[in-house]
Amino acid sequence: MTSPVSRGFHRRSRPGDADVGKLPPGQHATTDFPVLSAGPTPHTPLQDWTFSIRQAGRTLKSWTWAELMDLPAETVTVDIHCVTRWSKLGTVWRGIPVSHLLDQVGHDAQYVLAFSDGGYTTNLPVRDVRSGQAWVAFDYEGQPLAPEHGGPARLLVPHLYFWKSAKWVRGLELLDQDQPGFWENYGYNNYGDPWQEQRYAGD
Repeated sequence: MTSPVSRGFHRRSRPGDADVGKLPPGQHATTDFPVLSAGPTPHTPLQDWTFSIRQAGRTLKSWTWAELMDLPAETVTVDIHCVTRWSKLGTVWRGIPVSHLLDQVGHDAQYVLAFSDGGYTTNLPVRDVRSGQAWVAFDYEGQPLAPEHGGPARLLVPHLYFWKSAKWVRGLELLDQDQPGFWENYGYNNYGDPWQEQRYAGD
């Protein structure tokens, strides 16, 4: 399978005894933060940046960057797992819980399609972005999130493979029926559970 992806350098680390149980099958720990992107890195000025929740062709709610920064944020420490088989343990992020954003719009949708600058999309069940499972993250390890890692803001869904944590996220489309996103249309698994090794369609 070929795909338009730029790959950053990373090195393997030997996990310590305390880390073994934190690594999903087929993963190796890294101390780097590899950069993998489908296309060039966008750079949207913060004064032009918005985050929107949409449904059926209309915007239900939208926040400017300043408005998003005024919302209650959380600091979380999570392990992240890339489908290319690296895991980075104990990463620290700060972001707005997706549950808080969804609570501000009335809906009964079962799925969301995250959309980003550059045209990237990825699909998720609503249940997987609620209940403290997902954030719009703007800070990594105490610093503003760097553009190469998805800044100014990316989706953070650490219990799924990291392609579900869409870089440069700009909003969520509420859907009644599931709709595959970018990598899902390239043959990646529709759900992406690292503990079940759901890397590709059919896994």
